[in-house]
Amino acid sequence: MTPHPPPRPAQLGPLLAHRRLALGWSQRRTAAELCAAAGVPTVSRHEVSRWERQRRVPGGFWLGWLAVVLDVPLVVLTGAATASRRATPTRAGGPGRRVAGPGARPAGRTGPGRPGGSTRGGGARASATG
Repeated sequence: MTPHPPPRPAQLGPLLAHRRLALGWSQRRTAAELCAAAGVPTVSRHEVSRWERQRRVPGGFWLGWLAVVLDVPLVVLTGAATASRRATPTRAGGPGRRVAGPGARPAGRTGPGRPGGSTRGGGARASATG
């Protein structure tokens, strides 16, 4: 009889929290590691908390960097994110809010695990000329 692999957590929040704690990291340290790896200083410990409590589910850009920083296969994180999205009721977009469909990506964002993406996060931003 062959041993079965350990079951994956069905949802992303518990998986992120479990992996972060296994590394001995705080939410603040996790946010700092993500920002350093991605080269984008926009994730705070509050956002990591929201992901762990499943108030929000990170998109493809941050899932790719979470896979790198937490050393978890991207396929595991995307599967858990999909399970979390299915389990969480969706909120209708309010005035001025665009509701993106599954698999939608912000324009100009690249990251690990994206076809044609670089391993450095963020995209080029157009600058206004005056």
